[in-house]
Amino acid sequence: MDFLRPASWEEALAAKAEHPTAVPIAGGTDVMVEINFDHRRPEYLLDLNRIELLREWEVGEENVRLGASVPYTTIMENLRAELPGLALASHTVASPQIRNRGGVGGNLGTASPAGDAHPALLAAGAEVEVESVRGSRFIPIDEFYTGVKRNALAPDELIKTVHVKKADGPQQYSKVGTRNAMVIAVCAFGLALHPETRTVRTGIGSAAPTPIRAKEAEAFLNAALEEGGFWDNGKIITPSIAKQFADLCSGAANPIDDVRGTAKYRRHAVGIMARRQLGWTWEQYRGTGRTLEGAA
Repeated sequence: MDFLRPASWEEALAAKAEHPTAVPIAGGTDVMVEINFDHRRPEYLLDLNRIELLREWEVGEENVRLGASVPYTTIMENLRAELPGLALASHTVASPQIRNRGGVGGNLGTASPAGDAHPALLAAGAEVEVESVRGSRFIPIDEFYTGVKRNALAPDELIKTVHVKKADGPQQYSKVGTRNAMVIAVCAFGLALHPETRTVRTGIGSAAPTPIRAKEAEAFLNAALEEGGFWDNGKIITPSIAKQFADLCSGAANPIDDVRGTAKYRRHAVGIMARRQLGWTWEQYRGTGRTLEGAA
């Protein structure tokens, strides 16, 4: 195994172009596990730890720009207001040591359905900026996951930045596991209210071959909230609407039985998380959310 260690982003892109099979490594929290257990033996490892650009982040007027190697700890400590869903997801990532090393770029590169960041990124509607010596492009998060541990990156491309719109409404995230830390999700769910567009987005993890959205559930809830005037009147969402939304989220899951849980349990848990998060986010919207919106 050859170890490539570029000193700049340009050198990294050139190395990836010359060695398309090279596996990028930054935090190493996914790649090194596979190598240590001899599940993977790449011909080249591309070390990105010297690339300062990938650890930079910026809060703009409308969006947050996250370098691919920005650690979860930084998101937790600095971006709770701007990216509340992703900050909550970051809290569930393994141990403090791994949160200090791992970043969203690694989750995206591995593209595991159990990656903790995926539901929050789907619910927020993120975009992934990737680059090669041929140029850069933006991939909407909905188009990024192409199969089990597969993504839309071309062989010569690297993840540079994740762009996420600043939250304009409440967001939530939940994860089911056998314990609170150092555990792979049995299933996970993310929900984001977007009052500016009067829409709701979801994200489901570890309950399908790829991270997915519950699009039918979103369409149902969007219509129900609009038809009932909920965005304007701030009424409590009726139990029948909440149940239908939860059932549709459950139905969107396409899980399997494995050592962490059964498919039946995963579907049930997704529905429970969806119903609870809808209640939590709507109560927050009815309180601070609508007040802030009216004052803007």
